Amino acid sequence: MARPSSATDSSGQLLAERAYVELRDRIVKLQIEPGAPIDEDSLGQQLAMGRTPVREAIKRLVLENLVVVFPRRGTFAADINITDLTHISDVRGQLEGHAAYLAAQRLTEPQLTDLRQLRADLARSQGNEGIDALMELDARVHRFIYACAGNPYLEATLDGYFNLSRRIWYLALDRLPDLFPRVSEHDEALAAIAAGDADRAQALLAEHVANFEREIRAVL
Repeated sequence: MARPSSATDSSGQLLAERAYVELRDRIVKLQIEPGAPIDEDSLGQQLAMGRTPVREAIKRLVLENLVVVFPRRGTFAADINITDLTHISDVRGQLEGHAAYLAAQRLTEPQLTDLRQLRADLARSQGNEGIDALMELDARVHRFIYACAGNPYLEATLDGYFNLSRRIWYLALDRLPDLFPRVSEHDEALAAIAAGDADRAQALLAEHVANFEREIRAVL
């Protein structure tokens, strides 16, 4: 029998989610460097929370290949293996395109409103708001498309691979060409989704992932 939820459970889940997002972003943005140790007590103090939500966050990040735990040695940010780029891009190229295809078919009215706001934000962006802002705008677009696909398993899978890709992107960020054109090209895919053109949306997202791999490979 399922255990009734409680305010404590809800609070614990919110803390675990906050710990997960914070630790995930620090690892993805290389604020915690590949191979660096992760001190649960120190992280809990920084986030003003106990060890339990931090441990729950670490368990999730282990499953997403962002954290590794070695018995008797400790917890570490996972190393970045550039040879994994091809495998990650292969999966993303297929699944991102499929997510865009489904999004074009399943877009709801409230989501269409959000899509228009995203397109407006892309139109306002001139590429001079800073790297972090551009990277966050890019993440908003991708995660919006995943959500619009209407398949929580696909969404969770893609989000995991997207985080691995972003980490490689941050690794090469200072050697990459201007980021703005790569982010702004999302407008075409969003327009295709809004128009219900599933085939075009699929092709555009798959090409976007392929472009990402080519640019990264050219500088690494």
